[in-house]
Amino acid sequence: MKKIVLFFAAAAIAVSASAQKTTVTASKALDNIYVGFAAGAETKAADHHTYKGDKQSGSFRAFNPTATLIVGKNFTPVFGLRAEGVVRFNCHGADRSECRWVGTGKFVNGLDVNLLGTFNLNNLIAGYKGEPRKLEFIALYGFGWSHAFAGNHTNGINSKAGLEIAYNLGSKKQWQIFVEPSITYLMQGYGSWAGATPFEYNLNRANLDLKAGIIYKLPTSNGTHNFAIEQLRDQAEIDALNAQINGLRGDLDAANNANAQKDAQIAQLKKALADCENKPVVEAKAANLQPSVIFRQGKSVIDKAQEANVEMIAKYMKNNKDAKIKISGYASPEGPAELNQKLSEQRAEAVKNMLVKKYKVAADRLTTEGLGATDKLFDEVEFNRVALFNDTTK
Repeated sequence: MKKIVLFFAAAAIAVSASAQKTTVTASKALDNIYVGFAAGAETKAADHHTYKGDKQSGSFRAFNPTATLIVGKNFTPVFGLRAEGVVRFNCHGADRSECRWVGTGKFVNGLDVNLLGTFNLNNLIAGYKGEPRKLEFIALYGFGWSHAFAGNHTNGINSKAGLEIAYNLGSKKQWQIFVEPSITYLMQGYGSWAGATPFEYNLNRANLDLKAGIIYKLPTSNGTHNFAIEQLRDQAEIDALNAQINGLRGDLDAANNANAQKDAQIAQLKKALADCENKPVVEAKAANLQPSVIFRQGKSVIDKAQEANVEMIAKYMKNNKDAKIKISGYASPEGPAELNQKLSEQRAEAVKNMLVKKYKVAADRLTTEGLGATDKLFDEVEFNRVALFNDTTK
């Protein structure tokens, strides 16, 4: 029996190694659960005397029927846990012709409730291929509680080891029929064995069992009734996907930067618009000196034909030594407001520069201002592209 224990210990250690061979999809708490039923017969593992001293109930001389309910869960394609309830019937009465509880005429002889570890040997050795193989060998080992109705209703602990030979069928391998030979050691007291040493693997307190049954595997969250293989990608494909992701991130960053620049431009334009809207409206002022200098559209250069008007202002300045002149530049309303403002300032400066440089008028007697665009001075649009003169001492 020690060899059996060592075998299952080695199998448990190998489970983790086997799990590394195959990666399956994540299993939820209610996945890979199964239920089943089995029926069979048991016999004594070795000859021994019954409570009546009858050796006819020894190994293979009498068989008791059994019925088993099964509920289990597979945690990996290799390892699982199973709970089973076993009802043992008594069918070796005095004349071997009836099934009854010894000494009472009842039908049930005992109950076992077992918790077993299950080890799928196919998947352990050859790995899991995505669905169960048609024929599988599943080792069983564990412990349980036993109750015998005979005598003084003895309770005890049992240990069971078995091998399930299973055939999977159905469109999704959801059904399983099996044959299971097993041995169950009654490790503590039944009837005349009540004083036996606990936890002793002794064939004189063991039953051999052979049963056949059927199992149904409940649907799982992956759409099947079994484990599904995770679709893994090789490293080259992962690297290519990472490169693609990094490229998309770069494109996203570039797009975000472009959007930020556009947002900044929009903010600047909004500010410029707000400044223009908040800027006081310039009212065209009538000049108290008659000469004016008219400019061409978009120009701040004084034409030859307009120099005579500048000369008239120069003569006025010479004749009026205390006079100070403000030169006001204007633009017609075509074009952007910023451009018209600069153009009006440049026109006023152009007139001042001619008065100072050509006609030697003192610069401190002249001031300039650019009043931007207007259409209020003259009805003719082109006449509003002008510089006007006001004697500020009057």
